[in-house]
Amino acid sequence: MRIIPAIDIINGRCVRLTKGDYNTVKEYNSDPLEVAKQFENHGISYLHLVDLDGAKAKKIVNYKVLEKIASQTKLHIDFGGGVQSEEDVRIAFESGAKQLTGGSIAVKKPEIFKVWLQTFGAEKIILGADAMDNKIAVHGWHEDSGLDLIPFLQGYQKEGVKYVISTDVAKDGMLEGPSLGMYQDILTHCPDLFLIASGGVSKVDDLHQLKEAGLKGVIIGKAIYENRISLPELEKFFL
Repeated sequence: MRIIPAIDIINGRCVRLTKGDYNTVKEYNSDPLEVAKQFENHGISYLHLVDLDGAKAKKIVNYKVLEKIASQTKLHIDFGGGVQSEEDVRIAFESGAKQLTGGSIAVKKPEIFKVWLQTFGAEKIILGADAMDNKIAVHGWHEDSGLDLIPFLQGYQKEGVKYVISTDVAKDGMLEGPSLGMYQDILTHCPDLFLIASGGVSKVDDLHQLKEAGLKGVIIGKAIYENRISLPELEKFFL
């Protein structure tokens, strides 16, 4: 199972939100590169980098941060936040992203997302499927799309989607444990997905439970920054 720390960026700085609410912003480090290097130094190979300024502006903003981390580490970076056009996609890949996550765009403009899958390949495009009460949530989770989670995923599987990052909005930033039931339900209906959990992880035992449930990856954010899970503990998880 991939261990994927998250770095969320506002004004070039490493921050975290709770339930996607910009009013809950908390800064953890002014230098995201320093944080990324700490991850790499503890044997971590993957990074989930989110451009929160871009998500608000609906266009890529912090690509220079991406470029800096990609050029000065060997981390496999998946990038998301505000990517709305093919130009944004190209900027992200040219700046060093290995994969790109599209969430709201896949709901609001599915024809564009499908073109990305065809143009760049299913290995490079991740579907962001965030859910609130088993309905797909979009635009920073402030809007319920009315789409049911499982049929949404099954529909995109038919379009070739392989990678999915799914967050239970109610769990995000709460440090109350991941939404195991939701992930088990997804894998029951979509067993071939490379499913990545996000939200709620608060202790190493959560990682073991997700691995046993069949998750292929897990994104960890606040649990690291609030010292609920230490980087040496993550190192041991790989052993």
